[in-house]
Amino acid sequence: MLEIRQVNIDDRNAVIQLWHDCNLVVPWNDPQKDFQRKLDDGADLFLVGELDGCIVASVMGGYEGHRGWANYLAISPDHQHRGFAKSMMAELENQLKALGCPKINLLVRNTNIDVIEFYQSLGYTVDASVSLGKRLIPDN
Repeated sequence: MLEIRQVNIDDRNAVIQLWHDCNLVVPWNDPQKDFQRKLDDGADLFLVGELDGCIVASVMGGYEGHRGWANYLAISPDHQHRGFAKSMMAELENQLKALGCPKINLLVRNTNIDVIEFYQSLGYTVDASVSLGKRLIPDN
């Protein structure tokens, strides 16, 4: 059974390795900095899933008073298709609802059809909006 809990500093290496294993790390984002930034911002919605004492799942959630967000949902390749991603998202959604969060948003590259279909199976829909971004602090 997957045990879901809040991340802690001792999880850093295992979580970052998980992100690498799931191909979530891109050259313009430093995973060490992303991990630390979330700890500094408040790790209450940064969750990991453990199985037999090993971290096999993570999701980094956030809430800024208007919308909740999910980032870095990762399930170890050896542990996929067991319902762990659904469990991680359900726990994040429950915690966001408890905070009074009315809606959760997430970003998926439009070429990642399998992931889009996964989120649609959880009730997520494509919003009619455009995502814009601006890098304020370069990671490299």
